[in-house]
Amino acid sequence: MNKLFANNSLIKKPFFSIITVVKNDENNIEKTIESINQQSFKNYEYIIIDGKSSDKTITRILKYKKKINILISQKDNGIYYAMNKGINLSNGEVIVFINSGDLFSKNALRFIYNKFKKYQKIDFVFGTVLRHYTKKSILKSGFNRNKLIYNFDFATAHSTGFFLKKKIYNLLKGFDTRYKCSADYDVYHKIFFKYKLNGKSTPKNQLVGIVAPGGFSSKVSFFEHLKEEIKIRFNNNQNLLLISIILLNALIKHYFK
Repeated sequence: MNKLFANNSLIKKPFFSIITVVKNDENNIEKTIESINQQSFKNYEYIIIDGKSSDKTITRILKYKKKINILISQKDNGIYYAMNKGINLSNGEVIVFINSGDLFSKNALRFIYNKFKKYQKIDFVFGTVLRHYTKKSILKSGFNRNKLIYNFDFATAHSTGFFLKKKIYNLLKGFDTRYKCSADYDVYHKIFFKYKLNGKSTPKNQLVGIVAPGGFSSKVSFFEHLKEEIKIRFNNNQNLLLISIILLNALIKHYFK
């Protein structure tokens, strides 16, 4: 493992582990790092997992060396392998992934910390995010676990707004790397239906993150997404008849939209 540095002088027992997985994004990585440095809540560690960038991404990251706990740069087998590296290296009680180009609001970590402290038995929090798409932007808040039965668009459901305790990632053994583009949905399925965990969400007016358009999942075709999502439902023992109805409905909506 090519560990460029480990800054042991920073927080020893962080509440949050913030993890960024990046490759060849020299134009966006700095604004993400700066949004983390500007947090009003400081009890966190920051880990960056780089996929052996060939542009100036590493040079840009190293400008903030004193503010980063761990930087890894090596080739990997996919985004979820890289995310699992971050989990294994983390020391925080709660883990959040923020993609390069995405931003935290100044009080994001404070909002989430207060929620975990108020409801000490919860295992996750969905934070309100403003998601920028190619042609529009949508403020997404809250979650509906019952909607997940038939629709993956059930919540904020984006890494920048999803905070999960590390002990749960350990229970799940991280992300299932059989999936190339939808392993986060497998996590949602497991926490809601297999382990029946409880969580909270931030109010709509408490903006936690801003999600940039594009990103890894937007580069994957509709059919690749659909194939994995059906596989996730099957592997999580969802009713076969219901899976068939969901598949048919997704295809009809795709062809007639």
